[in-house]
Parts: sequence; C-alpha cells; structure tokens
Amino acid sequence: MHSVRNTIVRTASLSGAFLFCCMTTAAAADPASTGTNIFDPQSTPARSILHLSTFVLTVTGIIFAVVFTLLVYSISKFRARSADANSEPAQVYGSTQIELAWTIIPVLIVVVLFLATARVLHAIQDAPMPTSAVEVTVIGHQFWWEYRYPRLGVVTANELHIPVSDPAHPTPTSLQLLSADTDHSFWIPELAGKTDLVPNHPNQMWMDPQRTGTFLGQCAQYCGTQHAKMLLRVSVDSPEDFAAWVREQQRPAVADERVAIGKRVFETTACINCHTINGTVANGRFGPDLTHLMSRSTIAAGAAPNTPENLRLWIQDPEAIKRGSLMPAMQLSKSDLDALTDYLETLR
Repeated sequence: MHSVRNTIVRTASLSGAFLFCCMTTAAAADPASTGTNIFDPQSTPARSILHLSTFVLTVTGIIFAVVFTLLVYSISKFRARSADANSEPAQVYGSTQIELAWTIIPVLIVVVLFLATARVLHAIQDAPMPTSAVEVTVIGHQFWWEYRYPRLGVVTANELHIPVSDPAHPTPTSLQLLSADTDHSFWIPELAGKTDLVPNHPNQMWMDPQRTGTFLGQCAQYCGTQHAKMLLRVSVDSPEDFAAWVREQQRPAVADERVAIGKRVFETTACINCHTINGTVANGRFGPDLTHLMSRSTIAAGAAPNTPENLRLWIQDPEAIKRGSLMPAMQLSKSDLDALTDYLETLR
C-alpha cells in the first residue's frame, strides 16, 4: 500500500511538473517568433480557440484535482491495518444522494463544455465577411499548396501572402479550401485552427492577423509519403507591402535574352506538362506556378531554402530533397541543367 501511494504521488508530481513547464514555456515565448506556438495567437479565430482550450483545461484540471484528492484520501484513510485484519468493513449497498451527484454533476459539466464549444464554433464559422476581405482559394496537392486570388488574378504556391488586419479597419482573409487528390488539413496554429481539405467537399476558414510577420504551419492530415514536408508559410504584410507584392505577382515572367537557352530547354521538355510560366507556352496545372518562382524563400513546399544550389539539385534529383515527391528527375545534360537553372533564377 505504501508503494501504491508513492506511485500515485510521483505520478501527480510529474504531471504537475509537465503542466508547469508547458505553461511557463508558453509564457516565456517570444511574441515575434515564427514558430507554431498555440499559446501566442495573433488572429481572432486562434485567440478564440486558445480561450476555449484554457477554459476546458481549467475545468478538467479541477476535475482531476478533486478526483485525485479523493483517491489519495481514500487510500490513506481506509488503508488496511493489522488491527483490522480479522474484521470486515462496513458494507454500503447504495446511496441515492451519491448516485444522483455522480450523474447530475458530470451531465452539467458536459452541457457547459458543449455550450462553450458551440458558442466558439458559431462565432468562427458563421462570422460575416466584410467587402474588404481578401479571398484566396487554397488547393492541397501531394505534397504542396496552391494559392489562387480570384479577385486579384494572382496564382502562387506554398507561400501565402495576406494583409495585416487593423481592428479599426478589418481586412480579414477568407480561404476556400479544396483538395486535388486526397485529404489534407490546413493549420497555422498562431492564426487559426485546423480545417480539412476534402476532395469534392469545399471548406471555408478565415483569419485576421493583427501583426505582420511570418507564420509557419503544417499539413495536419496524413496525405502520403511526404506529408511531413508539406509545410505552410504565411507572410502577413502591411497593406503597402501586400499591394506591392500583388503588383509584382500580376506581372508576366521576366523575359531576359541572356537566358534564352534555358527558356528553350524549359519549353521543349516535360516541364511544361506540369508547370505554368505566364508569357510562355507552359500552361501545366499539375505542379506549382513558376512565373515568380524566385520571389519565394523556399522550394518543395518549404523542404529547402530557395537557393541556386538547391534549385539545381531539385531539378536534377528531387529525391535528394524530398523523397517520395511526385516531381520527376529530368535527366538533363549538365549544360542544359545549368541553362535551365539560370533561366529559373530570373523568375522573380
């Protein structure tokens, strides 16, 4: 019995220490960090989810404390004693009051948690969008993200740009979520909750980030071999920076005669079957739009920094960066590979 009490006390101590570490880590987190800190919400949906989670954690923590206290009390108070070895404890064959209590109290707790959750779901899912909202269509692919801005005529991939939302003049971003192949899940912890992308079943979500910066996310639904490297990168820009980014993205691809050989390599190989570059014959839809490829900081959906060396390796041997990727190795000669890389580097 002494061993059992020690085990319970040790387990409680470790649980308390773990919760304390989690809360202190969250409290000490740098608000300007670009991590995926669920305790540092920067958007109304994420803040609502944090408040609900804190409430639920508080309620369940109180339940845990009450149950654990009663358990320790019962073990200590009614433990076996040598003096009682030959006697039988008092037998209780039912208590209406206790049975009503352990039925009514849990029901009330569940009702409260249900109402609190329903309130947050309604506030997030049924929030009206102002006319100033930026509309983006998000399409999940194995294993990358496609972003289309229908009102702005912009198509890009993997790195989502949205404007910061001033509470005085809200500019939320409304996302329509689609899937081109299998189930995915769009999740940027600091900006919004998880929302699934299901084939033939459009979903909606929105976010109104209240500070600029870069926010990271992840596909949160297993979707195949490279699910773990289907990363999300959201750049929240000032209104001026966002407008400038849109103007740059609306321009056709740069035409530089110095890389004409690389352009010809691109247009005469299988590249054009999957990729689009505005102003060329390339009009593929299976892979990311490359019109402004070098305006992105990463390639392969965040798997590697967008450097000339990594870009060359990605064309030559995608498996070296992202094993299981659907991008084929192009099997180009060294001269053609160099020329193609030089051409892609001009697409800013």
